[in-house]
Amino acid sequence: MNIFPLIKYSYLQRVRNYNFLITLCASLAVAYTFVPAPDANYSTIRIADYVGDYNSAWFGYVTAIMSSLFLSLVGFYLINGGIKTDVQTKVGQIIATTKVTNATYLFSKVISGFLILLTILGIVLIMSIALFHLYNENFPFEIFQFIKPYFLITIPALFLIAVLAVVFEVFFRKYTILQNIGFFFLFSFLMLSSRTHEDNFSSDMLGTQIVMNKMENQVRELTQGDRIKELSIGYVIGNKNAAKKFHFNGMEFPYSFIISRIFWIALGALLVFLTTGFFHRFSLKESSTQKAPKVAIQTEITNKEIQISGLSKLTTNFSILPLLRTELLLLIRKGKKWLWFINGIGMLLLALVPLEIAHQFVLPILWFFQVSRISGLTTKEFTNKVHYFAFASFKPLQRLLISQLLASILLLLFLALPLLVRLILAANFIALSAVILGGIFIVFLAAVFGIVTKGKKLFEVVFFMITYTNINKIPFTDYFGALSQNSFLPVKLSICILMLGAIVYSIRNYQLKTS
Repeated sequence: MNIFPLIKYSYLQRVRNYNFLITLCASLAVAYTFVPAPDANYSTIRIADYVGDYNSAWFGYVTAIMSSLFLSLVGFYLINGGIKTDVQTKVGQIIATTKVTNATYLFSKVISGFLILLTILGIVLIMSIALFHLYNENFPFEIFQFIKPYFLITIPALFLIAVLAVVFEVFFRKYTILQNIGFFFLFSFLMLSSRTHEDNFSSDMLGTQIVMNKMENQVRELTQGDRIKELSIGYVIGNKNAAKKFHFNGMEFPYSFIISRIFWIALGALLVFLTTGFFHRFSLKESSTQKAPKVAIQTEITNKEIQISGLSKLTTNFSILPLLRTELLLLIRKGKKWLWFINGIGMLLLALVPLEIAHQFVLPILWFFQVSRISGLTTKEFTNKVHYFAFASFKPLQRLLISQLLASILLLLFLALPLLVRLILAANFIALSAVILGGIFIVFLAAVFGIVTKGKKLFEVVFFMITYTNINKIPFTDYFGALSQNSFLPVKLSICILMLGAIVYSIRNYQLKTS
């Protein structure tokens, strides 16, 4: 069977999704910051005290590197779940009855996901060209300097991300939390390993280190220094205006690096082909192995009268506590039981490791492990198609919505309990309030994204970005007071929580009236 209709169907299904439009707008907003404005107070790629002249080469290579890192970071969470969608829409079961092979189906998912990322990349490239003309410092426009790093650095990296999204979904199947956690550690490992490369750039999957090495060598020759240690990729706030300029004219990529990029693509294709043997092909064997329910034995009908007075009296309880208990149980029981063993290890680390490490690194990672639990906070009614029933309950805003928010907040604060106790003993009440408000902030953020998009994917992407940037000590995304413990931080968090709460209440109230 022709693979192109499958690719077209999967691509259009993703593009027409409301989440894609929001993610595209967010990507453009982030891409706008890849190359700072001439008067900006931050830098993205900086070698010691030097940044490049705003010529075509600098624009092209910087935006290609930042796009490779950013889209690799969020791309997995954007495009994974394609197989799960086909299961939910019953399209997969239809495909399973056709002559479509496993390899054809999985490659169609890889290519459609790759095209989604290329669509975003193409728009980012157009924006980068527009920014070049906006920030132009009388340098000529050279299109080849723009597209060359995109073809050799960014595109192969995005193809591998598309491969990993399908492979993870095949092996972990319905366990979304394992997909999220697995890619989190894999991406962190790739970033760490890319920084350790010296001359062996062929093993750098993201392909960014060879360019950074070229820039570093050029600055070293300019300063006649032996080693440039202060090389940074990412957002560095402050001291931008004090940076010196050097002229970067691009680079000629060695043939070994070009061959390695082709090899990475071929390795990804081979990995998909090997994965076909493990693909379940929408098989229902798992459900068929379950024990059949016992048939109720029909009891003999008697003519004895039913004593109404002996029946239990019907009581009504409009308290929020039963709903809160139910929501807590839903959160706790979601996922495999052994995942709570990992949560227990995280709580133990919060109690034992140095306080600074526990606050800066362990806490955000432990909270990120709950992404699959809290991402469905306000979407599970729509996912399970019970939203009409839920919205018809007694005071759904005052009881149901508040119980969902409170349950998630209690879960995150319970996981952070060892750290909260240590902060109380250390009398660090600013950090204590920041952690509490940070947990509330993340819950309200999940509620907003869930209510707006009626899906979990966008919050998973955003939460991953926030967690990763916090681990890399970027102050802008510090929502729990690990990097900046000033008295104004709790005020800012409180204002953000109030704004998010107003959005949640307004949109859910509108949904209740229109449903």
